[in-house]
Amino acid sequence: MNKPNDLISGLPMFDRSEQFEPLEPFEQFKQTPTVELILDNCIEAMKDMLDGSVDAIICDPPYGNGTEYASYDDTALNLQRLVNKFMPEALRVAGRVLVTCGVSNIYKYPEPNWILSWATPAGTGSSSWGFCCWQPILAYGQDPYLASGKGRRPDTIVFTGAAKQNGHPCPKPVTIMKWIIERCTLPGETVLDPFMGSGTTGVACIKTGRNFIGIEMDPGYFKIAQEQIAEAQTQPKLL
Repeated sequence: MNKPNDLISGLPMFDRSEQFEPLEPFEQFKQTPTVELILDNCIEAMKDMLDGSVDAIICDPPYGNGTEYASYDDTALNLQRLVNKFMPEALRVAGRVLVTCGVSNIYKYPEPNWILSWATPAGTGSSSWGFCCWQPILAYGQDPYLASGKGRRPDTIVFTGAAKQNGHPCPKPVTIMKWIIERCTLPGETVLDPFMGSGTTGVACIKTGRNFIGIEMDPGYFKIAQEQIAEAQTQPKLL
C-alpha cells in the first residue's frame, strides 16, 4: 500500500493532534467520547504508537477477494503481506484485537485466543461447502467481562440486516460493529480501527460511549468517514 500525500487539495484534513468534539455530551457516560482521525498508511501510523496505548483494536481488513478499493489492490498475496505486517503491530499496541477476517482467511492470521461469530442463517454468500451462514471474528487477548469479574456473555450475534451504502465498496452494518464493541470493550475504553474505511466503527463507538481512533489511507474514504462520524455526533443518544 502506498502512503497518501500528506496534503490533499480541497479535503479537510485531521492530523494526529486534531479531534472531533461531540456537540452534546451523553448523560449516561461519565465523559464524552473522543474521536481522532488519521489519514495515513496504518502500518506507518501504528509504528508511532506506544505499546498497549489503546484498549482494543476492532477492524475489518481487506479480504483478498478482488474488491475494487480506490487505493489498494485487493489480492490474496497482498492480504497475506498486509497481515504479516499489521498483526505484530496490532498485538503490540492493543490489549485486545478483534478482526472480522472472512471464513477463507482464518488461517492467514495468527492463532486467536477465541473466535466469535456473526451468524446469518439465510446465508451471505457461497462457499466450496454450500452457503456461508457465519462470519468469524478473531479474538486476541482476554474477554474484558471475564477479566473484570462481570460474568459471561454470548460469543455470537444473529443478524440478517444489510449495511447502509455510503460510497465505500464493502461497509459493515453499524449493528454488527456496535455489538462487537459492546461485547469486546467496556464503556470509556479507547478503540482503534486501522482500516477505518467509511467510519462505521467510529459511529458505533460514539453510540456506545467508547473513545475512537481511526486510520484510513484513502482520502476519499477518509472524507466519507469524517462526514459519517460528524453526523453521528449530532444525533441524540437514545437511553
